[in-house]
Amino acid sequence: MDKITDKIAALPNDASFFSLEFFPPKTQIGFSNLQDRLQRMSQSLRPLFVNVTWGAGGCTSSRSLELAELCQRQLGLTTCLHLTCTNMKRKVVDEALREAQIIGVRNILALRGDPPRDDEYRLDTEDGEEEEEVKENNEEFIWAADLVRYIRRKCGDFFCIGVAAYPEGHSDESHPREQSYEKDLPYLLEKVQAGADFLVTQFFFDVHAYTRFERTLREHDSKAFRKIPIIPGLLPIQNYQILKRTTKLAHCRIPPGLLEALDPIKADDEEVKRKGIDAISDMIREIQAVKSDAPRGFHFYTLNLEKVVGSILENCNLVPPEPLITNAEDSTTNDLPATTNKTNGTIQKAVNGISQICRPSDPPSSRRGSITSNYLTTTNNDSASSASNATNTAINTPSREATWDDYPNGRFGDARSPAFGTPISYSPYSLPCTPAQARSLWGEPTSLSAITNLFTSHLSGKSVPQLPWSDDSSPSLSSETALIRDHLLTLTTTRNWWTIASQPAADGVPSTDPIHGWGPAKGFVFQKPFVELFCPTDDWDNRLKPFLKSASVAPEISFYAGTSSGRFESSESSDAVHAVTWGSFLGKEIMTATMVEEVSFRQWCEEAFGRWEEWARCCRDGAARAFLRRQREGVVLVNVIGHGYRDGEGDRLWKVLREAVRR
Repeated sequence: MDKITDKIAALPNDASFFSLEFFPPKTQIGFSNLQDRLQRMSQSLRPLFVNVTWGAGGCTSSRSLELAELCQRQLGLTTCLHLTCTNMKRKVVDEALREAQIIGVRNILALRGDPPRDDEYRLDTEDGEEEEEVKENNEEFIWAADLVRYIRRKCGDFFCIGVAAYPEGHSDESHPREQSYEKDLPYLLEKVQAGADFLVTQFFFDVHAYTRFERTLREHDSKAFRKIPIIPGLLPIQNYQILKRTTKLAHCRIPPGLLEALDPIKADDEEVKRKGIDAISDMIREIQAVKSDAPRGFHFYTLNLEKVVGSILENCNLVPPEPLITNAEDSTTNDLPATTNKTNGTIQKAVNGISQICRPSDPPSSRRGSITSNYLTTTNNDSASSASNATNTAINTPSREATWDDYPNGRFGDARSPAFGTPISYSPYSLPCTPAQARSLWGEPTSLSAITNLFTSHLSGKSVPQLPWSDDSSPSLSSETALIRDHLLTLTTTRNWWTIASQPAADGVPSTDPIHGWGPAKGFVFQKPFVELFCPTDDWDNRLKPFLKSASVAPEISFYAGTSSGRFESSESSDAVHAVTWGSFLGKEIMTATMVEEVSFRQWCEEAFGRWEEWARCCRDGAARAFLRRQREGVVLVNVIGHGYRDGEGDRLWKVLREAVRR
């Protein structure tokens, strides 16, 4: 039951160490596969400690404690449990601290989290119950310093307490332009003076911003930061879209040189990962070159993935030597067998800048095929040979064990994967923006026409760059969407069928095509058309569903449908899998980039309807809140897939939907 500060103090002053952060997956099979992954990484990488995240408001409390127990007790890893205090009742914090003590966790990372503050969720008197709930939850803990003080008062020195630090400043959700580390220093000082033992920073890509921040702390007049461990946080670059989204949410600067290197290859995940490995490795070397009187540590936000992290650690010689084992009885951890992943699941593909939930093919242990990504999958024939070799050495397992789910995709990944449901931030907001931004983007609608106008403005590329179901705020729709814009507008304007994701057909288009292309050069890509939309319940029950199930249409169409109350319908069996995007590339097996099936759609349903509620809570006008909640209850989320994609077949889906609209 080691404390992190004791382990750091035991290292030579010129040593380097690292820690790894994991989150509890959303599915049980993902959790099971994370156990396999943690086992491999603990044996081969040997981190000084691991962090386990905690969802906003305690939403993952039981899973976080389960994961912490797995790490601490079963794998013997020194474990640090995150604890966010905003919207947390004292009894939940007390229970978490008791459970941590029971399972032997001696380290807590005390975080505030990003609260739905009263000035953002402006609740009127008619929502008095909600207002009282917010007040009750925030009664004890407002800032992370409050949580640090509480832990010290309740538990004394039992826990080693870490807190967050922000090299580029913590961005207030309402006022991101005001962020600066100078503004944050008094709050960071208060956390340390309240009893914090070490600091872990927000991830960054500007090394100069970090070294300036560290120097400022070490030289601070209070002398509070002179000896305290400061561990810089690093986010391995797994995917271009995730990089852009996470840095946007964290208000983290990407140096121009890094963007210039990634922009030309952003559709090729293999190239992005390779460049990312080099970039993070260079950052580590730059930080190591700065003189320090204490061991240098690095904290990796792994996103529950292993290959890129392993490559970086190998590149920078951070993996400690394997301890000599002289007694077989002492080798319980190292003797644990490596198991394989045998599950089924989903990924999310960002289509036209809007979230689309999809699913890959089987993991490597149960197939010969490829690995899934947002726009790309990778096989055992990894073109990034140097990175692959390094990782295989570090992970000490066949590469497919480490890489079958190596390409996360936005808010969701493969439901079988430990990386499924990656939390992008600790914020309780499920929307892609803050409440203040939501009101600015979408207003406070009180009529169907107002909502339809938002969708048509978005499709027309006018004043609405993103919708509540979009995680991308690109100023214009993709060129791919332009090919089917008229079809989408017909659905939206004729029947108020609000489309949130879509894809046209493609038949053997070169992978370098500016519209449909993805993946390595010298390849060909294929797509089945699909559309995802919100349909009024009456229209679904009496118009669209009967037509899709009719004898003339059913053989060429598949659908999934769900409601806010949990009602689910499908044209397929529960184990059906639909490949809708795939590619053939030189020297590789067929890559299935996007597949749609039940488990992923059900997961997205829960979040999609949650965003309706979140949007409603953003509204200050009670009538708008009530209206949006009625819409949430009165629509069905439908995903319709057309199976024809060859020349002359790609328009069949849109003809079917137009006929359904006009019936």
